[in-house]
Amino acid sequence: MNQPKKNRNGKRGTTWDAIGAQVAMFRKYAGMTQQELADALCIGYEKLASIEQGRRPLQIALAIQIDQLLDTKRALETAVNKVPKREKYPVFVQDFIDYEREALTLLWYENQVPPGLLQSEEYARAVFTCLYPPLDEEELDEWVAGRLDRQKVLERKPPPMATFLMEESVLHRPVGGRHVLRGQLQHLRECADLPFLGLQIMPTNRESHAALDGPMVLLETPDHDHLAYIEGNRVSVLVDDPDEVSVFMQKYGMLRSQALTPEESKRLLETRLGET
Repeated sequence: MNQPKKNRNGKRGTTWDAIGAQVAMFRKYAGMTQQELADALCIGYEKLASIEQGRRPLQIALAIQIDQLLDTKRALETAVNKVPKREKYPVFVQDFIDYEREALTLLWYENQVPPGLLQSEEYARAVFTCLYPPLDEEELDEWVAGRLDRQKVLERKPPPMATFLMEESVLHRPVGGRHVLRGQLQHLRECADLPFLGLQIMPTNRESHAALDGPMVLLETPDHDHLAYIEGNRVSVLVDDPDEVSVFMQKYGMLRSQALTPEESKRLLETRLGET
């Protein structure tokens, strides 16, 4: 998947605007700057700014922490607990990256290229070079750097429990040339040995396929909520409706049963490496 884009139909939810405004008000009454409060909470300045602007939801654990720090008599905890389930997440899809970074579980399926978190630097650059209209050199460097930064989630301690599914055809498409493809295949084979990561390949000759309609990413948040991220041609959507997410979970479960096992997938990667 490419860098997540805004859902072009999305508008900011007033619930998180109001809660964010409360955070800002309590902070100012306490005589603290955003940087001072962020430092006290051991979070990034940008994260706090996003919360105050209503662009990012205030998680319950952080609400409790702010209440205790600013002595707000559980006002933020109460406000967050009263947020309707369907409004729990903002509609700005850019926030998918934040959820991805903190995810407990990641389930990913791709049909054209390896999942972004498993792409080598050379391969990621080749993928972004294929975009049309083309990126200029500065944009290209920024997109590659952004992809590599997102991959740090796999270095997190503890790491997310992750399963990645991809089509066998991905192993044959020479994006960037044969040298780049071979480096990518080697990288995938190394990733397949990570203890927290499952890598499965969907064989091209499989007659049944549960996800012919395209890629998907499913994740579990630290609060044990489940989200689905779907990306198409210049359109990205973050799905938080439990009924809809359940459908994607069912599709992914069937897809895993149709794909090669992790051990079979490793052997296929080794075969392809011997052919390139």
